[in-house]
Amino acid sequence: MNAFQILSGICLGIGLSAACGFRVFVPMFILSIAGRVGAAGGGIDLTPGWEWISSVPAIITFGSATAFEIAAYYIPWLDNLLDSIAAPAAIIAGMVATASCVGDVHPVLKWGLAIIAGGGAAAMTQGLTTVTRALSTTTTGGAGNPVVSTAEAGISIGLSLVAVVIPLVAALLVMALSFYALRFLYRWAFKKKIESESGDGGVPGVA
Repeated sequence: MNAFQILSGICLGIGLSAACGFRVFVPMFILSIAGRVGAAGGGIDLTPGWEWISSVPAIITFGSATAFEIAAYYIPWLDNLLDSIAAPAAIIAGMVATASCVGDVHPVLKWGLAIIAGGGAAAMTQGLTTVTRALSTTTTGGAGNPVVSTAEAGISIGLSLVAVVIPLVAALLVMALSFYALRFLYRWAFKKKIESESGDGGVPGVA
């Protein structure tokens, strides 16, 4: 495996990991299908030991979990509960996605990338979705949450597809998204601190 293939695998893993922060099972479902196509001579090649992701039982499991997850986020108040459960699941899924895509490299490097890049990307986007949903729930009483849910599912699907087709572009999109997310979260935390110090217990909006 040459350096370009390794780089493509890393970019693919990072793109899928970031998508896991929006929906845990959507990227895994798309990865399983792409791996299945890859086994037939197209798509992507999963690294040795991770071929099970492209198995028929895995595709059925990820597909069913994807449908349930997307539908559950349209149920009032259940979406906020799922966010708290999805955080650790998204990080694990991001690590798995990265590890399954990074090619023939030393295990220490592979898992270092999986934990830091994969888990970090998933945690970043999951944090962004959690804060966005909390703001939507507070400011709209939950009425705006279906719009947020639709946007999250769409971004997860789109980013996953871009990662599979053009991994480098997906990695660049994740970098841009990371910058926005950190800026968004910083402003939210700063405004919340200011309102807390002024005695206002409400959740502030974010410009």
